[in-house]
Amino acid sequence: MRLRTTTVLSLSALVVLSLTGCSTESAESIDPASSTTVSVRPDGESAPASAPLSSAVLAKHLLDESDLGEGYTRTPQRTAAHDDVTVIGCPALEKLGSDAAVGGSLDFPHKAKASFTYAGGSDSVVTEELYSDNEDKLSRSVDRIFEAMTSCPTYQVLTGSTPVTVTTQKALVARLGDEQWSQLLTFAAGGRSSSVKQTAVRTGTVVVVVSGSPGLVDAHVHKAVAKAMVVRSAG
Repeated sequence: MRLRTTTVLSLSALVVLSLTGCSTESAESIDPASSTTVSVRPDGESAPASAPLSSAVLAKHLLDESDLGEGYTRTPQRTAAHDDVTVIGCPALEKLGSDAAVGGSLDFPHKAKASFTYAGGSDSVVTEELYSDNEDKLSRSVDRIFEAMTSCPTYQVLTGSTPVTVTTQKALVARLGDEQWSQLLTFAAGGRSSSVKQTAVRTGTVVVVVSGSPGLVDAHVHKAVAKAMVVRSAG
């Protein structure tokens, strides 16, 4: 089934990240919307939910070289690659992709992104994405995506004319923010294989997604979440 994935977790982007170490989207996406925050009431009673934050605000709270430490270089902005992939052998992913293709609830309008390479190695890449929407929508959408992507232990995708075998499994993640998800994907094609870890954490109306080399994801997801939590208080 031919799909166009516009979800928070782009399958074809992960394939490219794994096999080439290059991001398929711009290093940073910004929209001009304004941000709004609502104070939390200290009396324990229900308070209005915080409004989603704009992409402009999110972009200011992405990790940068000073957060990551020595040896990291920001990936230059790249033109977005075509995102069509063919999924073979995973009905849940096929259903997810077709929903996204018609502009379903899996595409968040407020977002920002940055990618980094560590010590010049193409296989040492870490990408951070920030998304904002109302809390319930973020929770349901991200949960649905992770469940779909880990529902089939092994399947194949075609990206262009290249067949790629994907092996997936859920991964452990520290208790950060309000909700956490994590998965480990191994991609094999043309005699090569590579693994990508993807961890998502929701903190209020912000979802932090860190993808890339498993060690780098584990090393920096705490920093990414901490910086995103500053967004909540700063607005």
